[in-house]
Formats: sequence, C-alpha cells, structure tokens
Amino acid sequence: MDAAARVSSKGQVTVPKVVREALGVEEGDQIVFRVEGNRAVLARTPDFLALGGTVRVPAAKRNVAWDDVIRKTRATRAVGRR
Repeated sequence: MDAAARVSSKGQVTVPKVVREALGVEEGDQIVFRVEGNRAVLARTPDFLALGGTVRVPAAKRNVAWDDVIRKTRATRAVGRR
C-alpha cells in the first residue's frame, strides 16, 4: 500500500488514515521512523507491557536485582572472550 502526505512548514506530517488503520495506530500511540538508505520506514512501537510473562526467565535470574543480572552476564561474557 502506498499513501502520500505533505510536510508542513513546521516539518510535521499527518499519517494518513489508511496507514493508521493498517498499523492499528491510535491517538497517543508512539511510532518509530527508521531510515534505510533514501527511505524512511514507519512502524508502531510494541507495547512492552503486553509482552510480560511471554519470555522464560531462568530460575537463577528470578527475583534478582537487574544490576546483578547485568553484572553476572558481563562477567560470563568476559570469561568467554579470553
């Protein structure tokens, strides 16, 4: 699907209704622009809260402070690089 929009004097663009509907974008949603060569790709940002519980967390990393998880992961990776 192709849809066109005009850039305003303030550099703003209104996302055409057909594009908003196709992506399921509603008022207040965030979108992301990714530049690929001479094109920009527009995408709806995922709702990360909706992903809660979908990723299996190893028992060793459950109920552990996030800083500790990062520290242990970095230490493990550093040992593997030697």
